[in-house]
Amino acid sequence: MSQVVGNTALAYARVWHHVDASERVLGKLAERIAIVLMGKHKPIFDPSADCGDYVVITNARKVKVSGNKADQIVYRHHTMFPGGLKEIQYKDMMRRKPDELVTQIIRKAVSGMLPKNKLRDRRLARLRIFEDSDMGVFQHNILKRWEDGTLAQSTPQTKVPSA
Repeated sequence: MSQVVGNTALAYARVWHHVDASERVLGKLAERIAIVLMGKHKPIFDPSADCGDYVVITNARKVKVSGNKADQIVYRHHTMFPGGLKEIQYKDMMRRKPDELVTQIIRKAVSGMLPKNKLRDRRLARLRIFEDSDMGVFQHNILKRWEDGTLAQSTPQTKVPSA
C-alpha cells in the first residue's frame, strides 16, 4: 500500500492579489503578474496543472515604459482583408484612446510572458484590469496586496494604543 498523499483542494485554493500599477514599468509588472497567474510562487507548482491565483490591477492608466520604448513598441493586428495590417505605436495608443486600450496593452504584455499552451487562456481569464483605483465588487475578494513589487500578506490597518 502506498503512503503517498496528493495535493488537496486546500493546496489549490486560489487567492486574490491586488496590484497598483501607477508609476510601474510595464515589463516588470507583467512578469510578476505572469508568475502569480501560473502559480510559480506556490510550493505545489506543477507546469501541467492550473494552480495560479487571481490578479486585480488598478490604476492601469498610469503604467509607464522605460527608455525609448514608447516610440519603439508597435502593436499590430490584421483585419483579415488584403492589405489590412494595422500598426499603432504605444505612445499613439496611449494618447488617442487610453481608456479603451490600456487594458489591452497590459493584457498583451502579460500574455507574452505566459507559456504558449492550452492553459494560457484560462490563466488570462483570472486577470482583471481597471483603469482607475475603483475595482468594484472585487474589492471584497482581495487577500494580498503588492507593495513595491513584492508579494506580501495584506494586513488590516489597526492602531496600536501607545502607552
